[in-house]
Parts: sequence; structure tokens; C-alpha cells
Amino acid sequence: MTLPRPPQPPLRPLDEALAELLGHARPLVDVEAVSTFDADGRVLAQDLVSALQVPPQDNSSMDGYALRCADLSGLNPANPVLPVSQRIAAGASGKPLVAGTAARIFTGAPVPDGADAILMQEDCELLAAEGDGLPAIRLRTLPAPGQWIRRAGEDVRQGAVVLARGARLTPASLGLAASIGLDRLQVARRPRVALFSTGDELVMPGEVAPAQMKPGSIYNSNRFFLRALLRRLGCEVSDLGIVPDRLDATLAAVQSAAQDHDLILTSGGVSVGEEDHIKPAVQALGRLDLWQIAIKPGKPFAYGRVQDAHFIGLPGNPVSSFVTFLLLVRPFLLQLQGASQIAPESIALPAHFTWPRADKRREFLRARRNAAGGLNLFDNQSSGVLTSAVWGDGLVDNPPGQTIAHGDLVRFIPFSELLA
Repeated sequence: MTLPRPPQPPLRPLDEALAELLGHARPLVDVEAVSTFDADGRVLAQDLVSALQVPPQDNSSMDGYALRCADLSGLNPANPVLPVSQRIAAGASGKPLVAGTAARIFTGAPVPDGADAILMQEDCELLAAEGDGLPAIRLRTLPAPGQWIRRAGEDVRQGAVVLARGARLTPASLGLAASIGLDRLQVARRPRVALFSTGDELVMPGEVAPAQMKPGSIYNSNRFFLRALLRRLGCEVSDLGIVPDRLDATLAAVQSAAQDHDLILTSGGVSVGEEDHIKPAVQALGRLDLWQIAIKPGKPFAYGRVQDAHFIGLPGNPVSSFVTFLLLVRPFLLQLQGASQIAPESIALPAHFTWPRADKRREFLRARRNAAGGLNLFDNQSSGVLTSAVWGDGLVDNPPGQTIAHGDLVRFIPFSELLA
């Protein structure tokens, strides 16, 4: 007699699952001060308020000559010449401009009092001094008031918040922080993540040559891209390797990982097979919610807690693991660090392909942009074909039940957004 299978819970929409997951991601309270040199990618823990204005005074944006536009009306139109009364280099401070003269000035140098425009050196001719007189310039064009002058405070005003708490720092952000005199920044501490894989079929590259692979064995690719993704998100990663398919070994690995980590991340072993020991191990040591998410690839997903550590279990198929990390684990880790911008930016682009097979799940198709401004689709969208994630430069976010005709506008999420 065959017993009836218990009813399966309905698939959960991605947005609903993400909202619940983020509800568990309380930002870490620990803050650390790091050198501005070393803060790229970190999340600011406090607003950066400028104690000065940038630039501190009006300065020249060109090598050339500072002059007073009012003096130009008195020049001979056939031979407009101004004597050069001083020279001002960057880092120096000039004297007030003598009426009827110009000042030689270099990029970044303060504009002298009385000057109201800069004439580029390419727009004039330098004339040699005669006798004891001053050198002079012959103007080829007449500048307008304010030309080539960078005004004091046009970049940053004193007292302004130049970077807000929760901003992820970029190379440009570090330069901006340095421009207001900050050599150290308060940032959220790095999340500590324990990473391990399960599966007796997994072997590590370098340990077994391809020719000596046993039937049924596969190289552990997930471990490599998950570790790299975690590090890109600013995490401290403890790589615990491959855990054997035994309950005692899985219990020991989970219990050890929970001691001093914020997140335990696994791939594989969260299904219901007899060799899937993650589920009973996490349930024995804490609590576990198994979610069936209405996305393709990547339906199986698990969230739980073991003591003070979060637990996330990803599916074992490589593309499923890769995509669910980007869609769910990435925002979770950003919120742990207090990041203000979590959702990736998407763009609407025309599909230069057809997708006639509508699925009841929300699909994330690997695609890449072409020279014509549209999207090409990778031929094989199987969850085991990791080549698709290398060939593609983003994901087409296709709603449930939706076919795609050539020329349709689709929502495209670039990997540059998801992998930053």
C-alpha cells in the first residue's frame, strides 16, 4: 500500500521571501575605525560632515592668466595687450591684482582679489618684456566674467553631509572623504560567515586529477564562487570545506560554526533525501524554516537560527546557488552591515530572442547585451550550466507566466549591480 504524499506548501513569491529574510537581518551594532585607504566597499556607520568648504577659496581651473574683465574695454581692439604683474603657482597665495594687469596663474592656484576671469594660455600670446618693463600678453579672445574659475565651496559646503550613514564606500567616496581631511572612517564591522559544502560526491580541484575521478564525483565549484561573492560583500569568511554526508559530522560542523559567526552558509543538503543532513542538524541545534521559492532557477532555500548565528542553506545546483545568493543572500548581508542601498538597479532593454515557454515561477534568465542595444539569451538555461553565468552579463527578470517575443522590453539586472 502506498501512503499518500503530504500536501506541499505553496511556492512563496520572491518578494515575500526576501521581505521576511530581511526582517531577520538586524544590522550589526559593532563599529570599527579603518584607514580611508582601506575602506573601499565598507559601509559607513556614521554621517561624514565636512568641517571645511571645498575648494577653500576661488581657484583657477586652467593654466592661464587671471584678469579683470572691466579692464578689457580700455584695450586697443587692434592690439589688446595686458602687462603681467605677478605669478601665482598652486599652493601659493597671490597679491591683489593691480588694475590694468594680468596675473600668470596655474591650475588650482587661488584667484587673486580683484580678478574675475581666467584666460587660458592657449588664448593669448606671451610677449617678452622690453627693457625694465613687465612681460605682457596679447589677447586672442576676451573672456566672460567667471570664466574658468572654480568657486569656493562649489564641491562641498562647510557643515554639509557629504556621505550619509549606510553608504557603501567607493573609490570616489574615499577621495571625497580625504578631500574634507578624514584619514580614518567609522564603518560597520565585517560580517563573519562560516561557509561549508555537503556531499560525498564533491572533490576539490587539485586533490584528484580529472582522469582519476570516481564515477559520480564532481568538482566543488560552488565553494569557489560563494567564497568570492562573500568576500566581495566585505565578509570575513571561514571556509570549513566539505562536510561528509553523515549526521554526526554535520551536527559538529554546524555547532562549531555557530560559536563565533554571524551567518552559516551552506550549499546543498537542504532537501528531504536520506543523505541530506543539514535539515535535521539545524533543527536539532536551533530552528529551521524550509522555503520553496517561486523562482527558476533556485527553488529550494532554507533560513534558520543556530544560537546567535543566522543559517542560510542554498540549493546545490551551481546556477541555482549562484542566483539565490545574488537575489537573497546579497541583500541580507548588506542589511546586516546597515547599507542604505540594497536593491539592485535594473534597466529595460529589448529582447533580441524569443522565450515561448511561460513558467509558473519567476524566471531569471542569463543574458548579455549586444552591440545593437538589445539582449541575447544563453542557449542552455539549465540550473547546472554554470557557463551561462560566465557568458552572460546579467539576468532577465521574467514574471511568472510570461512569454517573451523578439523586441519586447524586459527587465534586465546587470551583474555589475549584483556583483559590486
